Order: sequence, then structure tokens, then C-alpha cells
Amino acid sequence: MKIAVAGLGLIGGSICKSLKKNTRHTIFGLDTDKKTVELALMEEAIDLEIMPQQLYGAEVTFVCLYPEATIDFILENIPNWKKGAIVIDVCGIKSDIVQRVAAPLKEAGIRFVGAHPMAGREFSGFAYAQADLFKSASFIITPIRDTDPDAVRVAEQLASEMQFGKIVHASPEEHDRVIAFTSQLAHIVSNAYIKSPSAQLRYGFSAGSYQDLTRVARLNEDMWTSLFMRNRIPLIAEIDTIIQNLTEYRDALAKEDAQRLHDLLRDGREIKEQLN
Repeated sequence: MKIAVAGLGLIGGSICKSLKKNTRHTIFGLDTDKKTVELALMEEAIDLEIMPQQLYGAEVTFVCLYPEATIDFILENIPNWKKGAIVIDVCGIKSDIVQRVAAPLKEAGIRFVGAHPMAGREFSGFAYAQADLFKSASFIITPIRDTDPDAVRVAEQLASEMQFGKIVHASPEEHDRVIAFTSQLAHIVSNAYIKSPSAQLRYGFSAGSYQDLTRVARLNEDMWTSLFMRNRIPLIAEIDTIIQNLTEYRDALAKEDAQRLHDLLRDGREIKEQLN
């Protein structure tokens, strides 16, 4: 199969490396950064660099760009894909992308599948891409009523070949609502936590808890700003919920109510144990 990957950052680069390692597909690469393309060619993560006008040669195209760039790239390149080609976007939000590109692609006879690889690192860029980044991770597919079932099966096949451990189907709206909690809120909490003045005193006092909670504070602010803003309603709801919960802990401490604090801690532990 001939597969194009537009955007050779952490996710796009890892898709290339994983497919090259685990399959015999031919991989085309596109990126505006020529040094990145040169590195991808040197590491044999891609077989050939192509220009957007050459997308007609790809049976499947993964679009691995920021949300705004994803929408622009897809809409601008509709004339360049052949009828029946499959376009898979891998943005961390889905509703906005699907609403903007699904109908125009369908009108042109191009099959669209929204997806989200649930994997990443605190570093960005092709230099940090890994062939095994997706091993045992979840690959979320967000089909809508008009999504071609055969295109979904191709996306599932490719996910399996990249060694994803689980394939999950959800509506774009469900994806965005849940991802606001499982991913986006975690990044905001981590980023806010590290702003405490006490962080400057951490040497000799920090261990696993600090490392776990601060890992994703080292984020790509350009990408995450875009993701947060395009999913702001579900994310605001999650932020409101955690503020409410934190206020309960704070109030128990302020009132020296040990029993209330004990109950809050017990409730959290029990919920975590049930979720496991």
C-alpha cells in the first residue's frame, strides 16, 4: 500500500517509523521543514518526499498537523487526492475537524476517517519519534453516519500493524468530552502545578509523585492552545469540577475538620480502586 504522511513531527514521524518497521508499505513524507524531511529520509523512516500535488499517488494519507493546519491542508488538497483515497486525520480533538472536512471530502469522492492515537511524549518533533511509540496504546476512531466502513477497516488494519493494543470507536462528540478529562485536564493541572514558588525548592525533596505530576507540564504550547480552545466547553466543565473538588479539600483543612478530610481522601482512593 502507498501511504502518505503529512507532518513529520512526533506522531507523524512515529507513524512512518512504525509502518516501516512492521510492514512493507511504501511511505511518502510531506513536511514544510526540509531538514526534517532530510532526517526522515536519512533514517529511512520514509521512502520518498512528495509535494502536495503528488498526493494522488497515495491510497491512504495520514494528516498529522495542528488542528487549524489540518483543516486547511485537507480542504486545500481535495483536488490532489484521487477518488476513493482514504484521508485519516490524527488530531487530539475530533468534532471541529469532522464538521469542517467530512462533507467536502465526501462530495469529492474521498473517504475520510477521524482518528486519535492515544500516545505521546513530553517532547515534540521528528527527533523524538519512535517506531514503538504506539505499542499497546489505544487508537480511537470516530466514524460518523457517512463514514465508509471499508475505510474504517483499513484504518483498523493499519493501527494493528503499528502495534496499537486497543482500537476504540466513539462519536466525535464523545471523544472530545472524554478526552477533556483523560488528557487535556491533566496537561492543564500539571502546567499549573509547576508554577508554585515551591517548585524552586524541590531539589532533594522530590520523588516519584513530583515526577509523575509534572511530566506533561513540559508541553508544546502552540499545539495545546489550539487543542484547548477548540474543545473549550468540555474542558471548562472539567476544570470547574476539579476546582470544586479541590475547594472541598481546602475547606476541610481550613476548618481543621480531620474527619471530612479523611472521608474525601477515602472517597478518592475507592474511586481509583474501582476504576482499576
